[in-house]
Amino acid sequence: MKPPLHGRTALVIGAKRTGAAVARYLASRGARVRLSDRAVGAFDDERRSLAGLAVEWCLGREDAQLLEGVELVIPSPGVARGHALLRAAAARGVTILAEVELASRGLSAPLYAVTGTNGKSTTTELLGRMMRQSGKRVFIGGNLGTPLVDAVGPAIDCAVAEVSSFQLEWVDQLRPAVGIFLNLSDDHLDRYTSLDDYGETKAALFHAQTPQDWAVLSREDRWVWELRQRLRARVISFGFDPVEYGTFPRDGTIVVRLPDDRRPDREVTFSMARSRLRGIHNLENVMAASTAALLAGAPPEAVQATIDEFPGLPHRLQLVREKEGVRYVDDSKGTNVGAVVKSLASMTGPVILLAGGVDKGGSYEPLRRLVHERVKRLIVFGQARETIRGALGAETETVVVSSLEEAVARAGEIARTGDTVLLSPACASFDMFRDYAARGERFRALVEAL
Repeated sequence: MKPPLHGRTALVIGAKRTGAAVARYLASRGARVRLSDRAVGAFDDERRSLAGLAVEWCLGREDAQLLEGVELVIPSPGVARGHALLRAAAARGVTILAEVELASRGLSAPLYAVTGTNGKSTTTELLGRMMRQSGKRVFIGGNLGTPLVDAVGPAIDCAVAEVSSFQLEWVDQLRPAVGIFLNLSDDHLDRYTSLDDYGETKAALFHAQTPQDWAVLSREDRWVWELRQRLRARVISFGFDPVEYGTFPRDGTIVVRLPDDRRPDREVTFSMARSRLRGIHNLENVMAASTAALLAGAPPEAVQATIDEFPGLPHRLQLVREKEGVRYVDDSKGTNVGAVVKSLASMTGPVILLAGGVDKGGSYEPLRRLVHERVKRLIVFGQARETIRGALGAETETVVVSSLEEAVARAGEIARTGDTVLLSPACASFDMFRDYAARGERFRALVEAL
């Protein structure tokens, strides 16, 4: 039963995109909304989007008085579990809900959700496009862009959402009809106490599922695959070895074997010959999305058309240009070590790797072998440059610079025909850029200017 919102007082913490969307949703349903943020400016767009609604703006404040009379608290994903207001709300017995939890309680259409450390955005977009190609009215969003709460109300047939660990910290009834867990590697360990803590937070995606639902899990990731023993949902997997039930590659194709009760043609094969997606990680993304799409009822021809036509997302192993036989590749979305491992494993020929930014607390150890074998020069920049040099500098010749601009310039001087200059930072961007996309766009501009 959906809880009534009319007349309730809610505190929304964080006033940017997700917080503003939640405030709009609550206020439009008759709730009294208190919208707080530690910042005091740069909310012009959000104010315009909330004009005329009963929203009390509380900027520059994080004091406990904000909780007076509040029955419901919704934190934006960037607000950590240990935030003082969340601790105070929990101590008072106030209900705390994640935005995706609030949204899921209002959705009337099935939810298909994707989590994991790497590949979430590509898999979400692939799955959403496969469903649209099937003739469905599809919402595609979540952590990918548009908050899931914006899917409540419009006439849709299904919602496909990327869901991060941050968004899963306050869920209890979230129940995707199909949930995908792609992989787990060191990331956000500045927010979580351990890899297990991080993984268990992501695993909350499956807690409310029933035997009528599906969990699509990677067989290649030990942590993710072991999760199958604890789930109530039906499990189907993807990986590189053939299995009786599940998905695997074979001779340039992807084979999906579903249980007999799901399709009369139990084995479905998709060609990868026309796909523009490259790399081992993208093969895994396509396998996961194709499996979920078939479970959700998409016809094979819609899945194949999407595989053929999908151009990929910006800043994910995206070729910027080739100059004098040197390829310049933007993988700015490689914000953690696991992502860079997959990117380097997909490279052929010598690599000049550009890495650095804000360290996220994980180990660089998984990169050592690949750096030793494939990277002819490591150029490190940003706040984490000395940390990365200390961890990987013995594996290849390493150059320390202060900025991305200097890194690109040095790479241009060093590179020779057959080399690939790869921006795959293994770090967050916030020491120098607004986000990974801004970093990628700057890299593109610098490369075009060489």
